[in-house]
Amino acid sequence: MTNRYQDFAKMIDHSLLQPTMTVDQLEAGISLALEYDVASVCIMPYYLKRCAERLAGSTVKASTTIGFPHGVQTTQVKQREAEQAISDGCEELDFVVNISKVLSGDWEFVSAEIEAVTKIAHDAGQAVKIIFENCYLDDAQKIRLCEICNDLNVDWVKTSTGFGTGGATLEDLKLMRTHANANVQVKAAGGIRDFEGLKAVRDLGVTRCGASRTKDILDACRTELGLSPIA
Repeated sequence: MTNRYQDFAKMIDHSLLQPTMTVDQLEAGISLALEYDVASVCIMPYYLKRCAERLAGSTVKASTTIGFPHGVQTTQVKQREAEQAISDGCEELDFVVNISKVLSGDWEFVSAEIEAVTKIAHDAGQAVKIIFENCYLDDAQKIRLCEICNDLNVDWVKTSTGFGTGGATLEDLKLMRTHANANVQVKAAGGIRDFEGLKAVRDLGVTRCGASRTKDILDACRTELGLSPIA
């Protein structure tokens, strides 16, 4: 495991999902993501097309949310959201499971819905991250979701939306890394607020983190690595 700046920067999905953000703030967030060369910008769906246009030609991917934040839209609506996102230039889709159905134990429904959206993403050559919203689940439910995601060959399993009652915990990340297949990556979201936190989850095998404090995290990274600050 190396400790180059890019190794850390390419762990971060810069989050621009707060519904109160203005267009000026969204534009500034995209600029910051480009300056720091992060993995992706995860942006509100209505601004995705503009975001993808600005990221074109860079190594920063355009990502957005599907079924956000509670996952309770119909499967058909989620499929349509996914199709629209792909049309607008989305390269990674962060999809929220139907939390009500998970808590009800309707695993056939949950699996079918994940499969439907994963197929849309993969048929278009794009990636999908499945958001569990762990703060509402017990360990058995989290493990069952990992098993479903293994069977469906999703790209990432993700802890949280950042809008629930809690975010990523080290315990949940260990559990997910243990029960997700080696080819299924793990994303932490909610609660990664500093460079020490980023390093801690990286040591557990996490490959992506949703972050809104990207500048602070990566400024600290550059200082620790002896690199000059980004103006």
